[in-house]
Amino acid sequence: MALTPSKINTFTFFKLPSAWWTGIRLTYIDGQKAMTTVKHRWINQNPFKSMFWAVQGMAAELSTGALVMNEIQKSGKKISMLVANNKATFTKKATGRITFTCEEGHLIADAIQKTIATGEGQTCWMKSVGVNADGVEVSTFHFEWTVKVKS
Repeated sequence: MALTPSKINTFTFFKLPSAWWTGIRLTYIDGQKAMTTVKHRWINQNPFKSMFWAVQGMAAELSTGALVMNEIQKSGKKISMLVANNKATFTKKATGRITFTCEEGHLIADAIQKTIATGEGQTCWMKSVGVNADGVEVSTFHFEWTVKVKS
């Protein structure tokens, strides 16, 4: 059974409550792309009248992590997943509704196939770009995911 935004959003309520309470929601997922949104509100603001960087990071990570979870489920194998590193660049204040998009599902699909074939852990860098309602980029996050077949 494929993952859906509704299933992932329910998962965040129970397993990632800080993401859920700050308003992060998965809005779209397929084999190649995932999108999350989060709106600047009192609960996720910083002192500079914009969205706290960590909230942006959670939304960006969810857009990549949902693709990882989707590929693991499609494989039918027990595979561990973990972020090993991340990098971020902030280019504009994040206000209003921010949409994070990751279009690199093919990268994690390759890494999962390699870990299944070799039994060795694999790493994969995935990018998520956040844009405001005007389509202006506010931040870009890169996450290094590690995946390994559980023994």
